[in-house]
Amino acid sequence: MPRMNWLDQVKWDAQGLVPVIAQEQHSKDVLMFAWMNREALAHTAELGRAVYFSRSRGKLWFKGEESGHVQTVHEIRIDCDNDVVLLSVTQTGHEPGIACHTGRHSCFYSVLRDGQWQAVDPVLKDPESIYK
Repeated sequence: MPRMNWLDQVKWDAQGLVPVIAQEQHSKDVLMFAWMNREALAHTAELGRAVYFSRSRGKLWFKGEESGHVQTVHEIRIDCDNDVVLLSVTQTGHEPGIACHTGRHSCFYSVLRDGQWQAVDPVLKDPESIYK
């Protein structure tokens, strides 16, 4: 019996995408949420580096290609429904790691307090100096 390609076991959405969560390996911080298509997930597994699919640009996005803030991938997991991918990563390029395009450690830096979203995590590096 032929072995099924592991990519065929992923439940891709109607656009051929799967949601992906990047979690820092050591701290367990959730760094970001993004999308991958089949090619991005295959590249990620092959390279050991996060490669996403940019829906706005309609192309592969090698995390850190502009910012230098690369995600080294240690483990790739899939949830019980095979429709969400979880990456265990080390965020490189800055200490502490910057995953967010706003220059913060995590994209999840706002907390709902008193009916308003409040930014609670600091900007570690000015985004203007990251994206030139």
